[in-house]
Amino acid sequence: MLNQLLAFFLLFSACSSSQIDDIQATVDSKLNPDKVLIVYLSRTNNTKAIAEIIHKQVGGNLIALELENPYPKDYRQIVDQVAKENETGFLPLLKTKIDDIEKYETIFIGFPTWGMQLPPPIKSFLKSHNLNSKNIIPFNTNAGYGIGSSFETVKALAPNSKIREGFTTKGGVERDGIYFVMEGDKEKQAQEEITKWLKRIKVI
Repeated sequence: MLNQLLAFFLLFSACSSSQIDDIQATVDSKLNPDKVLIVYLSRTNNTKAIAEIIHKQVGGNLIALELENPYPKDYRQIVDQVAKENETGFLPLLKTKIDDIEKYETIFIGFPTWGMQLPPPIKSFLKSHNLNSKNIIPFNTNAGYGIGSSFETVKALAPNSKIREGFTTKGGVERDGIYFVMEGDKEKQAQEEITKWLKRIKVI
């Protein structure tokens, strides 16, 4: 027993400061990490960066949504395709499968604003999973135009879920070749804003 305690102490002492921060953040969370899912859609890594900050704070399972048929890389082409999908109600097939969705109690759902609307792949996720009685917490990145109707659409597509206050922040403007770089002051600011939000909704 003494040897086991000594080994644990040495392992803990060897951790870097960032590793210790991650451990402490998870311990401080009011959520059970085993029952937390963070799923996100990210084209330019803006939303991914926010998802990773949330993950460090609350723990859980972090999953990126991927499509069976990925969107084109060209910005103009993807804008046109998404516009048609929104007009027709088309829902793209997801490559990402979450077969154990029932084990999660709290689901963070992250996405960019596309055409002032919820991206079609997020609609696919919401419609293809049973989210009854789940705590749904949306988070969003956008080019400065806000969330549009995206949060309201989340509520409409998950009518039997408890929708918590969402988070939104300005990311990059892809058509101008500007991206949300998560480093330096921008990273610190995003972390502070997310921490305040998570405390406000009482998950940490």
